[in-house]
Amino acid sequence: MTSILSRAAIAGGCLLALTAGSAIAQEMAKPDGFGDRPITIIVPYGAGGGSDQLTRAMASAMEEVSDLSFQVVNKPGGGGTAAIPDFMLARADGYTIMEAIDDAVSAYASGEIRENPAEDWIPLCMAQITFNQLYIRSDDERFSDWESFVAYAKDNPGEVSIANVGKAKSMERISMDQLEEVVGIETKQISFDKPAERYGALIGGHVDALFEQPGDVRNFLEAGQMKPIVTFLNERPELFSDTPTIREVGAEFEPLTRFRGFYVKAGTPEDRVAYLEAVCEAGFNTESFQNFNKDKFMDVIDSYRDREGAVELINNAAQTYKEKFAEMSN
Repeated sequence: MTSILSRAAIAGGCLLALTAGSAIAQEMAKPDGFGDRPITIIVPYGAGGGSDQLTRAMASAMEEVSDLSFQVVNKPGGGGTAAIPDFMLARADGYTIMEAIDDAVSAYASGEIRENPAEDWIPLCMAQITFNQLYIRSDDERFSDWESFVAYAKDNPGEVSIANVGKAKSMERISMDQLEEVVGIETKQISFDKPAERYGALIGGHVDALFEQPGDVRNFLEAGQMKPIVTFLNERPELFSDTPTIREVGAEFEPLTRFRGFYVKAGTPEDRVAYLEAVCEAGFNTESFQNFNKDKFMDVIDSYRDREGAVELINNAAQTYKEKFAEMSN
């Protein structure tokens, strides 16, 4: 799909910040009768985490480039699936948007939910694609890096605990299962729906490690409370040049990434979908949101996908998960 605002957003090969309302007004008229009340964005996770931070940053950016208003509602539970019934019960009128991450795709691929994010939902955009890391407390006296962590885990099989947000067939669990198999360790995976609980569990010593994305825990990294010991990428990003990648510790599997996007229900009028797509892209391209993404290390990977690109990303991820689930069942 040709980007609605691509000509307005790119000039001379450089991304431009879009001023309030003007780009949308010039490129596309708002559908009649739409936007006369606030649009609700459902976040299926608790306040303070990556999904919540992204949604609030995007809501602010989208208000900056349009005369729409947004209200963010957090509905955590079920590893990101508890909010889906509320979303599916809402009218397909564009006034209810759901933020969702790749765990919704893995839940669909595993049969946990029946809604196909590429068909039953319409992706307006993907606004973040990022990588994962494993973190420990900076002052942990038992281990200080990946090598000593693995040695400790081998000496204490099944006792090392790792906090994450996923269920048994989530990206987090699959990634850790794959890595553990390669290095020959066994850990306990403990799920927390609320980000503050995950982070507090590590800082407070209730778990031994945390599986998370760097942007979500940047404050803890800068405060020296956490540090990464392995990065789920094939090559070291410059920002984490001192941290080994899974490839460097012997893993040959392709690392899964975290992606976050925004959806409306299938059946939403096409003119409203197209307008919201335009607002999404314009909001993503604002200087404020670009600064936010950079601050969250979300500029390491090309983070934007339009509707067509998002559908391709979802379908490819679903196929990958189905293949991994088939391998796990054998």
